[in-house]
Amino acid sequence: MSRQFETLQLGSLELFCLTAKHGGFTAAAKATGLTAAAVSRSIARLEARLGVRLFMRTTRQVRLTDAGQRFYGQCQHALEQLVEAEREITGEQTAPAGVLRVSLPTSYGHYRVLPLLPAFTRQYPAIELDLHLSNRNIDFTDEGFDLAVRGRTPPDSGLVARKLEDAELVVVAAPDYVRAQGEPRTLDHLSQHECIQFMLPSTGQPVPWLLRHEGRIIEHAPPGRLRCADDILGPVTLARAGAGVLQTYRFLVEEDLREGRLVELLSNYAGASRPFSLLYPASRHMPLRVRVLIDFLLQHLVR
Repeated sequence: MSRQFETLQLGSLELFCLTAKHGGFTAAAKATGLTAAAVSRSIARLEARLGVRLFMRTTRQVRLTDAGQRFYGQCQHALEQLVEAEREITGEQTAPAGVLRVSLPTSYGHYRVLPLLPAFTRQYPAIELDLHLSNRNIDFTDEGFDLAVRGRTPPDSGLVARKLEDAELVVVAAPDYVRAQGEPRTLDHLSQHECIQFMLPSTGQPVPWLLRHEGRIIEHAPPGRLRCADDILGPVTLARAGAGVLQTYRFLVEEDLREGRLVELLSNYAGASRPFSLLYPASRHMPLRVRVLIDFLLQHLVR
């Protein structure tokens, strides 16, 4: 097999990743003991070889192009695999170490995962966590993610899905709204109310409400003039302010219900839920740092 890379080319890839991570040639130079000019020349050679501009350079900043962002995710993942392979072959896998890129949905991240992570970092001080909170679907390969939590499993046969929990749904409104507009007691009554909608990022359509009645799950699309996208906590803020009726996850509004800022409605339709799962690429050679985070999350979140 002919050689695909020379030592200098692999070095350029490493300098490219350091520049992307630290946000500039000077910072990358400090991390490696080189000069900023040497780092810049190395990346220029890499760009010439690829025929693609990886960074946009101005007098004030250096930032990745779209192509550079995609290339960075793949290169970072490849370099980490090389480091992992060296650790494995030399027997240095007793202490998990390295960078973990994790994608979390905003709601589940804030209320379920993030509060657990201080305990994880104390237990594994050599692991660094890059956490990305977003409700969009991600590409594990192009963006270099190790793990993701999602409420809906993407149709990707190359991913492993481990269920964390079935998160209960609840219909709520502010007490002032109920006093002014009355309490809906059936699904037909919802047509007389302002129902706050959350727009699904992958489709741009409102997420249908799920309700359980007489032992079966009902999917319902109530009317509503108020629609929120991207941040699932936005509809909760609207409901607290008395804007209308909302279906959301119970774990998001447990404290509001206890404190009386929100009241539960349609309790005779309660009991429906949506699953949250931990997703990661199927691999025979999973880095130890990834395995320990998977085990940690399953231990603390499965219910």
